[in-house]
Parts: sequence; structure tokens; C-alpha cells
Amino acid sequence: MAKVDHAKTLLRLFWQPAAAMGAILDRGSLLFATMAALAVALLTPAPVTFYAPLLILSLVYVPGVLILSILIGRMGGGFWNIMQRDYSPLLTCTAMAWVAANIPLVLAARVLPRPILLVFGCAALGFFLLLMFFAVRTVFGTENWVAGVVVGLSWLPLVAAAFLWGPLRFMLGWIASPFFLFYAYYYLGGEISNLSAGMRSRQNFRRMLDAAAVNPHDGDAQYQLGLIYAERRQYTEAIQRFKNAIAIDPNETDAHFQLGRIARKQGRLKEALEYFQTVLNQDEKHSQHEILRELAAVYIAAGQFEDARGFLVEYVQERPYDAEGLFYFGQALEGLGLKAEAKERYELATEAAKTAPRYRRAVTAQWSRMAQKRLRGLGATG
Repeated sequence: MAKVDHAKTLLRLFWQPAAAMGAILDRGSLLFATMAALAVALLTPAPVTFYAPLLILSLVYVPGVLILSILIGRMGGGFWNIMQRDYSPLLTCTAMAWVAANIPLVLAARVLPRPILLVFGCAALGFFLLLMFFAVRTVFGTENWVAGVVVGLSWLPLVAAAFLWGPLRFMLGWIASPFFLFYAYYYLGGEISNLSAGMRSRQNFRRMLDAAAVNPHDGDAQYQLGLIYAERRQYTEAIQRFKNAIAIDPNETDAHFQLGRIARKQGRLKEALEYFQTVLNQDEKHSQHEILRELAAVYIAAGQFEDARGFLVEYVQERPYDAEGLFYFGQALEGLGLKAEAKERYELATEAAKTAPRYRRAVTAQWSRMAQKRLRGLGATG
């Protein structure tokens, strides 16, 4: 990706932030992002050295956001593994967001009086936080509420750094020293390289998929690209890729399944039902019987609780410890007015989430929270 393309992606943050963050992950450059941040900081009227904002972002803000994302999103896999995988992608997105937010401020500083410039500064901060919402959601594939809470609390690392600004300023001075950087790279070059490996591996995988997708007969490549977009919540692009996979191979059951899930999330229940019915016709045991759970979720959303219960009775026989399925079962029973039975299923959902394997708890935690909320509601009304 040439420098001109990097610059276009930077400008794209102003009108298509979600798509631009995806492009940064796929083809962006940490070097371009850091150089752009240094250039903008050099032009920004501030009583700090020009490299201080970048150091604060890389050593304080981004690690803080990463830790908050792990804690709030309950991501499994170990802190260091997540650090190696996501630090450089998050830093690249954050640096680009900071540059985009400060470019208008730099231009305004040349012509506007100080009182109005303060208003511009507040607007720039708000825009930066908005971009960080898309950055967190894109890098980690989190739900919207998780990304919102993470960004809302992202001031905490900066406050902690402010209390320690004296020693931190001294340390930053040493870190910025060419001699320190040389020896740090000499002795810690391997670890530093590992931190940037996450960005390289993502981009290499994406390039392989793009190359495979050129083949008009490779439906799996289209499907894998659709999964990437779906994880980033870029549903328009994901839908197109899944449809491309089906056009190549109508028996691509996984693509029908994913299209049904997206349609259900977006409230297009009739389309979701059609996709899921196709999956059921092709493979009634698809995805370890999850097709039954998804069909039940559609019927619950449509208020057809008896139909949902029929699918869930069959599903929990096959997957008795699935927290999501048990939660939906509770919803179906509650909708039928069977409050005692609904409470039992919600309690089972909570227990299933707590006893799930550690690597699954980030996924099951939301069903435990939702089940406990419904239990409180039933307790209040019962």
C-alpha cells in the first residue's frame, strides 16, 4: 500500500470510520501512522515535546485500552498472547485516529482566536473518542456496548499517568534518547518484533484470501473474507462476501448460516428464517445443532414462543450445557407464561456460563448477565 493510499485511508476516517479502520487493519502501516502522528504533533501548538503524544499513546493509552478491552470484554487467551496479537493493530488504528482528530485542530490554530480554538479542541477530542469506538470494535470484534464502555473509561490510564507525570516525563526523556533506543532494540528486538507480528499476520492472511478470492470458483475464500467483515461488524461487506460464496456454491451451508445470523441481528426475520430453513434442509445437524438454536431465536423475536420451544426442546437434548440455548429456552417459556420453568432455565444458563471452559467464558458471560437480569425481573413480578 503506497503512501498515497495510506493518506486516502486517513482521510476516509472522516466519512467512513468503520470501513477505514478495517482498511487500516488490512493494509495499513504502523510506520506511516507513527510518522504522521509525529508530523502533526510537531505542528500542534502544545507545551510538550513533539514526540510526547506518540509516546503517551504507545506506552500509556493503547496498553490501557487493551487491558480495559480484556477485562470488560472478558477475552480469554492470556494477556501476553493478546498483547502480541492486538497491540500493533490497535496502536496503528489509534495513531491514525489521533492524527485525523488533530488535523482540523492544527489548521484551525492558524486562523482562529484562542477561545474558539478551545471549542475546536473539545470537538477534536470527541471525534477521537468516536474513532476509538470503531477502532476497539474493529480490532477486537467486540459488541457495541463493550467498545463504548472501553472508550468511555479510556481516560483512566491517562489520569494514572498524570499523577505520575514527573517520573514518567523523566522516563520518556530517556526512552526518546537515541542511545536508549539503540540498546533497547539490540537487546529487546525479538520482543518488539513479536509485538508487531500481530499486524503482519493479519495482513498476510488477508492478502492470501484476497489472492484466493480472485479465483471465481473459490467459494471458501469468499466465505472466510465474510467472516472477517462480520467479526468487525462490517455487515454490508460481510453479506456481499457470503452471497458471493453462495453464488459460487449454493450448497455452501456455512454462508447461508452466517447470512441468517446477520439478518436476525438486523431484525430481518423473514430473510433469516429463509436462510436458516435452507441450512436445515442441507444439514439439520449443522454447527453442532446450532441451527436449531438460531431458528428458535428467530421465532422468539417474532413472538412465536411455542414454535421456539419446539426447536429448543430438541436443541437442549443435544447441547444441555449451552448457556445461549438455555437463555433462549427461558425466554420462550417466559413468553408462554411459564414463569417457574423459565426461572429454572435462566438459572441453568447462569450455571452453564460459570462452568464453561475458560476460553469460552468471554462468549458465555453475556448470557449469564442477561439470564440474571431476567431472573431479577421475574422475581420482581412473581
